[in-house]
Amino acid sequence: MEKTLTFAALPKTLAELQAMPESALTDPFATAALTVAVLCRYGEDRNACVEMLNYLRGPRPLSPFEVQFLRDRLGGKGYKPFSFFAGAIPINEYTPNLPYTITVRANPVNPGGNDYRNMLLVSGGADSPRPITLRRRGEQWFLWEQMLLSDIRVPKSQDPWA
Repeated sequence: MEKTLTFAALPKTLAELQAMPESALTDPFATAALTVAVLCRYGEDRNACVEMLNYLRGPRPLSPFEVQFLRDRLGGKGYKPFSFFAGAIPINEYTPNLPYTITVRANPVNPGGNDYRNMLLVSGGADSPRPITLRRRGEQWFLWEQMLLSDIRVPKSQDPWA
């Protein structure tokens, strides 16, 4: 199963995120898509990004190690999360089509039973989909673990072979 979600704009603050209908977090596909949308904010405002990620994580905020991980993976590579949106590829510097459109696929392998969902997202700069795990609490799906920030092909302007 897969679902395509569209955003007119990406959230810049926690208040903007919470105003989005998907922020009810009752749909695991929407939680996965919002995770990517929030990660896109890192390059402009790290604190806002972390605050929004903490909202998506529910009762389990980011640890100092996880905040450092974001810094290590996104420092100077703010294009990575944009690569998950339709149209974003190395040759166009990972500039997504507007409105922002993202497709999330359910991974049939779900460790931990019905309270966990593994999702897959395709990056325009990677050869294989990237996983994200969500955990249910009541009726809501929260970000449990994301493996979206591995390196991808660099934008054309940074490719010495281009």
